[in-house]
Parts: sequence; structure tokens; C-alpha cells
Amino acid sequence: MSLFGKGVGRICAVVAASSVREMAAQLRLAWRETPTVELRLDWLKSDSERRRLFAWLRRHRPRKAVLVATCRRREGGGLFADSIQDELYWLAQARAAGCLWCDLEVETLRKLPRKSVRQYSLPRRILLSVHDFDGLPPLNALGSRSPADVDAIKIAATPRTLVDSARFLRRATKHRNCVAVPMGEVALPARLLALREGSALAYAPVAASTAPGQLSLYETKQLYRAHALNRRTQVFAVIGDPVAHSLSPLLHNTAFIERKINAVYLPFLVKDLRDFLKAAPDFGLRGFSVTLPYKQSILRHLHDCDSLSADIGAVNTVVVRRDGSLYGCNTDYVGVLHSLETNLTLPKCQVLILGAGGSARAAAFALTRAGAGVSICARRETAARELARAVGGQVVPRRALRTKSFDAILNATPVGMYPHAAVSPLAAGELHCRIVMDLIYRPERTQLLKLAAKKRIAVVSGVEMFLAQGIAQWELWTKRPAPRKAMRRAVLGALHAEERGRSSP
Repeated sequence: MSLFGKGVGRICAVVAASSVREMAAQLRLAWRETPTVELRLDWLKSDSERRRLFAWLRRHRPRKAVLVATCRRREGGGLFADSIQDELYWLAQARAAGCLWCDLEVETLRKLPRKSVRQYSLPRRILLSVHDFDGLPPLNALGSRSPADVDAIKIAATPRTLVDSARFLRRATKHRNCVAVPMGEVALPARLLALREGSALAYAPVAASTAPGQLSLYETKQLYRAHALNRRTQVFAVIGDPVAHSLSPLLHNTAFIERKINAVYLPFLVKDLRDFLKAAPDFGLRGFSVTLPYKQSILRHLHDCDSLSADIGAVNTVVVRRDGSLYGCNTDYVGVLHSLETNLTLPKCQVLILGAGGSARAAAFALTRAGAGVSICARRETAARELARAVGGQVVPRRALRTKSFDAILNATPVGMYPHAAVSPLAAGELHCRIVMDLIYRPERTQLLKLAAKKRIAVVSGVEMFLAQGIAQWELWTKRPAPRKAMRRAVLGALHAEERGRSSP
């Protein structure tokens, strides 16, 4: 049995705030999800707030709660500005308030007199931690001081590559009663898989992030189900740069949960495609989605792909076969047709596509095969000409858009994507058409669509394409019908909540 217990108790909610009032609110939220909570005493703004917190805990702490007290000094990456003796004092007070554990950073341990940590009135169980915010510490980073008189060790590191994050997780979890905490956005998949790999604990903040690359407690438990992942869990991913904005994890994980499939879909920030491909076997990937900027470059690394993807020259979906080889296909094609066929009779329509990247290529081939005439307008003239030749279309210079008309205009560039939602790739005076479609789905109504609506032009949100291509991916990987209503409800709910959050004062 794990030192910290089984199941949801192995997810440790991080409670960090400057006041007791905020801490208490976070604690109530935390205990809805997990009994295990880390109290960041160093975040409280004063000694009086710390005393008030302990008084509150004596009155309100649930009987089954497992509390980990932390009063990390600045030297160890925390906010506590006082001395080591002051840190030890507050940890002793935490014990009196019912904290079973304390987290003692190695920087403090190294400055203590040469005697056992047990001679201090600390909480009964001690987690000795080392943090490296710049890279990977060696696994003997605790130094020559033996951790024999502590109950567990925590090593928090900042891998710079996916290969390093997988290697760190594998090495750290070989140690008994070790908490492995990969930090940073690149290491986020490893952070979510830490419990599966053998880490004794995983951290997730209730509110404010206390370390780079953290996901909220709710996401960690409810969306990614980190506590329930095991060796039989199938792992899928979305790769790109950037990738944090993607709602693909919400889309796919909602479907896995709805269908009760032991699988998880993770976001991979990929700075180097070769780094990802080298690390993929360590993460046990069964398939992955491909987004900007890798939809075309991934082709070089595939063992095979369907003929349509080869013609398009871009892939957005990869299946990892049992022998580890990669098979590619393109469901963006399905998404474009699904979105526009309900609004236009495509044969003989004239459609302008903005952009010449992977999404634009899929759209161009989809529309051409459906009988539409395609024009390309892109910042990269060479890429625009190449794509126009490939689909038998034409290149339209930007200056011509002031006077030229189309049946539909389709934006296949990232211009206007969250968080730069106030920007439009075209001006109102360049919109001469019956329908404007934006492949961007976040925000749901982009600035381009708002400009079109003001001109009484029909609009099609990128959400429709996003849902259609994602559902096709999910069914390709699982060979099962997707729970379409649940997937749509989850994505639209997230987008509407985000919109309400931006519009609230």
C-alpha cells in the first residue's frame, strides 16, 4: 500500500492564499475532491493569519483529512522571509493543529545542527523535498545527509524536453516512497502520469498555481482522472506549439468518461518533433492529434498514411500501431465538409481560403473534391501558389479582396485565436460573400465572424469543424461510436463559460 493511501487520497490539493478566509474557502473545495491537502503556510501574509488558520483547522478539519504543512522559505523557492527557526516553529504549530505531515525543504535540512530531524516537534511524518526550477537535479540531490529519519522524499524538477521528463519520472519513481513532480508545461504529461508510474503523491492547486505547469485540482481529478490511471490505461495526445489553449483534451476525455473506457488524452507541448517521437514510446501512446505547426512535417516520420492525406500533404491524426509504427490520416477534411455542406451547395461554389498551412490544405482538397472552385490567399506566396496548383485553384492577392466576391470565405490561419481574440485576419471591407467560416473555435465567435455578422453575412463557427474532426478521430482510435451529444455539450459549455468570464466586470 502507498505511504499516502490509495485512490483519490494520492492527489494532494494545494491550498495557497494570503488570508485565512481565502484558505478556508479553498479547503472546503479541496475536501470535496480529496482528503489530502498541502497547506502553504508561507503564502499567508502574517503570523496572525497563520494562528487564525490553525484555530480554524481545530474547529473544521474533517476526521479523515490528511494535512501536509509547508512553510517554504525563499531559499527553497517559497515565500517565507523569516528564519529557519521560525519555519520550524510554524511547522510545530501545524502539528498541534492536526497536521500529520510536513514538507521540509532540503535547504533547511542542510543548515540544521547535526542531529535527527525527529528531535524537533514537527508533524509525525516528514516529507523531505528538493526543488530545481532550472533543470533536472541528480537523484542524490539530497546530499550526503541521510534521509533515513524522514518518511518520504520529494524531487521536483523542470525537464526541458519530453525525453528528459519521461526519463526523470522513470528514474525517480524507482525509489520507494518517492514523490516525483515534473514541473513546467513541457513536463505536464509526465506530471499527470506520475501516479501511474509509481509516484507516492501528485499535486494540484485548488486556485492559484504554485509551480509552473500545474493543472487545477478539478482538471487533474475530474478531467484527466490522474488517480485512476494505471498500466492498462490507453494514452492519447494532442501535439502542437502552442497547445495549452486546446479543448481537445476536454472533447476526448469527456468521451472516454462517458463510454467508461480506461483511456486518457493529454496535451503535449512539442518544441521539437523529434524529441516527441523519441519520447512517445515511454509514454505508451496509442494515437495522437496533430496541430500547428506539425501537420505537414509529421509526414516525414510516418510509416504509412491514407491516400487522401498523401494528396493533401498534411495529417492531423496518427494511429500508433502495435509494432510502434505510425499511420496517419486527415479528419480535418471531414470537419470542413460537415461544416459547409449544411450551409452551401458546394458544387460550382467559389470559396476563398485564407492561409496555406495544414488546415488550409485539408480544406482546399475537401472543397475541390466536393466540386467547389477554390482560391487561395496567403502571406506566403510560394505556399499559396503550390497549394493552388495542387487543387487546380487560383491565387488571389490580398489587395484584390476589396472588390472580388465569393460564395464563402474560410479562415484557415491562426489569426484571431485566443488569447489574441481582438484581431481579425480580414477587414470588414474585404468580406464580399454569403458565408464566412472561421476554423478557429476559441473563441467561438471570433472577431472575423463578428465583422461578418455586422454585415449580415451568415457565419459558421470553427466549433462545428472542431467537433466533427475530433469525433472522427475518436472513432478511428476506439472503433466505437462516439457520444456526440456529450462531447458537444462539454465543448460548448466550456466556451460559453469562458465567454461569460471575459465579459464579467
